[in-house]
Amino acid sequence: MSIPIYVVDAFTALPFAGNPAAVCPLESEADAVWMQNVAMEMKHAETAFVRPLADGFELRWFTPSMEVDLCGHATLASAHVLWETGRLALTKGARFHTRSGLLVATKEDKIRLDFPGEAPEATALPHAIVGLNPTWTGKNRMDWVAEVGSEAEVRDFVPNFDNIEALRMRGLQVTARSSGEFDFIARFFAPQTGVQEDPVTGSAYCSLGPYWSEKLGKNRLRAFQASPRGGVVEVEANGDRVALFGDAVTTLEGILRC
Repeated sequence: MSIPIYVVDAFTALPFAGNPAAVCPLESEADAVWMQNVAMEMKHAETAFVRPLADGFELRWFTPSMEVDLCGHATLASAHVLWETGRLALTKGARFHTRSGLLVATKEDKIRLDFPGEAPEATALPHAIVGLNPTWTGKNRMDWVAEVGSEAEVRDFVPNFDNIEALRMRGLQVTARSSGEFDFIARFFAPQTGVQEDPVTGSAYCSLGPYWSEKLGKNRLRAFQASPRGGVVEVEANGDRVALFGDAVTTLEGILRC
């Protein structure tokens, strides 16, 4: 069996930056165990599997250890592959049926993703996080969010992954207002899912976008995820939805023989 697979760097216009995702276009339904094995083999934060349906595409995301409910960068990467390979016309939006409902990607100057807004609610952390002194903490259905006092604190934070894993949610977002060209910066840690630090986490901005939009009094924001690879995410808060904007570049095209 030969199946095409691509590696796409998402939320960047340059190769070897942003967040790499593997994208595997399928012609028919695949076994979940097989998909998990492919994701484990690829070792990226997420591997996406895209299958055509009558009204769009089924889209599923797997980390090296589990299937997840929502992933932004692999959705952006999947839309990029569909358009780049001619599986979908550039003039048509990509309609993805997922575990988080219908997600739509459209090709504008950048790729635009229509995602659910998931603003965090103020909640005290269940325990202190080593090396972190937050000014505010909260959570949504997926992640904890911790705001700290400065951009330097975000960049300099040294995570204790056992400590973060004990939070027992998908991940921890650490964020602060930016003192430079961006509105805010963030980092994302998810050892619970087999991803210690994610390079650029599209789904995190489903919470960070509404949070910073309310705090800064503006609905269109520009953010930087300060991982070693780094990436830029533009986010627009629209009530119960958010729009994410980013670039993508294909770095590898291959064939799965399994």
